[in-house]
Amino acid sequence: MASSVLEAEAPTVVGQDFTVAFLVDQSPDEVFDAINNVRGWWSEEIEGDTDRLSAEFKFHYRDFHRSTQKITELVRARKVVWHVTDAQLNFVEDKTEWKGTDVVFEIARKGDKTELRFTHVGLVPACECFEKCSGGWSLYAGESLRELITTGKGRPVAKE
Repeated sequence: MASSVLEAEAPTVVGQDFTVAFLVDQSPDEVFDAINNVRGWWSEEIEGDTDRLSAEFKFHYRDFHRSTQKITELVRARKVVWHVTDAQLNFVEDKTEWKGTDVVFEIARKGDKTELRFTHVGLVPACECFEKCSGGWSLYAGESLRELITTGKGRPVAKE
């Protein structure tokens, strides 16, 4: 099914935190299931459970980025929150910029559509990694996740 993006396809910065939002024809349940299929849209090399409250999973991309996320909120068809408990970003001076931040997925019905609002709380323009990290989230949360929701196939980082 077709999808549309709220306003422009470009990400927006809301209250300083990086945010991407879009509308799709799929149900809130389908959007929720796609979010929790992290290997289907972010990385095929995710280690750990990604669909259970209090579970932790690890992401890594070569020697550039490693992070551990703990699922702190999981409300079916409404909200998912990951708390970044550890991070190492080897392309910036403060390698722990993500540590203590939250990745929030909010799902809501908007007429006959479903809105997904992705916010990385703590990823702000003052962060050294903002440009590269917001570009990565635009690709993975804004495009790959949307494609997984609308077509059943995302574009995650492939296994090496």
